Amino acid sequence: MSEREQERTILVTGGAGFIGSHIVDALVEKGHRVLVLDDLSTGKAENVNAAAELHQLDIRSAEAAELIASENVTAIYHLAAQMDVRRSTEDPVFDASVNVLGALNLLQAAVNAGVKQVIFASTGGAIYGEQDTFPAPEGHPERPVSPYGVSKLAAEKYLFYFHVQYGLNVTCLRFANVYGERQNPHGEAGVVAIFMNKLLGGEAPVINGDGLQTRDYIHVSDVVAANVATLGRPGFHIYNVGTGVETDVVELYREIARALGDNREASHGPGMPGEQRRSSVDASLLRSELDVAEPLPLSAGIARTADWFKARG
Repeated sequence: MSEREQERTILVTGGAGFIGSHIVDALVEKGHRVLVLDDLSTGKAENVNAAAELHQLDIRSAEAAELIASENVTAIYHLAAQMDVRRSTEDPVFDASVNVLGALNLLQAAVNAGVKQVIFASTGGAIYGEQDTFPAPEGHPERPVSPYGVSKLAAEKYLFYFHVQYGLNVTCLRFANVYGERQNPHGEAGVVAIFMNKLLGGEAPVINGDGLQTRDYIHVSDVVAANVATLGRPGFHIYNVGTGVETDVVELYREIARALGDNREASHGPGMPGEQRRSSVDASLLRSELDVAEPLPLSAGIARTADWFKARG
């Protein structure tokens, strides 16, 4: 068995959430001991793999730091975050408290405990802001226009400092718009989950503005593959995780309605102030350096997600 495949004790913050719980499943399947640190403010205990150990804690707490110190943790997947862009604009202090101070609490504990690696869930669109090129490569100028984007970028910069100062191995994964099974249509505000939930509940969704704003939608299984591929990687790295394909909201809605067999038309409401018009990320570096497979096409990912939502009623 290679060093990469040897059993580790891995901590997944936010491991009861949408993306984190899928990563936990993959790590358990590989035979690792997995600790989940989640305050359950948006995550759900039912999402956590039965073979993992759930610790209901705030990432800013002394108890979270003590958990890292006491459990011989070798790697941390850090997904716990304040991730609502709108809330970040309404309360930037809270956003920074969770996303910057929370990350620092974990990082300080990690270096004190001799943790080897941190894999950080970052963001593509919110860090790049209004793009000059499409899709945006990792070297695109960083121009976040929300406190959420600023806090994620700040955490990346602190991670670089901890790498240089303490030799901590770091991989920052800048996610595009992730969708898929287990996404919460309420707490995590994913448009795919929101539209599916409304259609299955007998409501016609409302599209903000003209619906021609674009995003790069990537299925959660591809995000998991990227996260797993980085485990054991030395050095400091930043990778985009996306498809490089822009899909507008009108087109996305049609794909969702088709997968659910629903022919209702969506209505249009006012646009959201300050919303980015276009966003997509170039993930070719990830696929070339880590041999990660091409992402699932949108139609296939939406079909899988629709089956899961329909099964839940």
